[in-house]
Amino acid sequence: MAFNKTARRARIKTSIRIKVRGTSERPRLTVFRSNSEIYAQVIDDEQGRTLVSAGSLKDKGAHAAPGMEQAKLVGKAIGERAKAAGIAQVVFDRNGYLYHGRVKALADGAREAGLNF
Repeated sequence: MAFNKTARRARIKTSIRIKVRGTSERPRLTVFRSNSEIYAQVIDDEQGRTLVSAGSLKDKGAHAAPGMEQAKLVGKAIGERAKAAGIAQVVFDRNGYLYHGRVKALADGAREAGLNF
């Protein structure tokens, strides 16, 4: 099989999703990053519903910020929206990305806003 970044990330993502599952008491915080934007969702896998979402395109302040600051602002936004929805604990799903850089900055921002994971 030829080297393919998308296929590799899909394989990693599948192995993560076997272990990480969101419940009503502790939903899953998942991250998606593109080259220019970053998004986060809090998902209840039992009901198949997105409870809260945030993204750099939704928040104008985050959209204008550079990469790491953008991710931290989105993390704070998702944390604040989750707390407002009554969610205190989540399971972090890095979605096949390395826990480094923008993904780590988003997680740190969510922790600063009060989410526990």
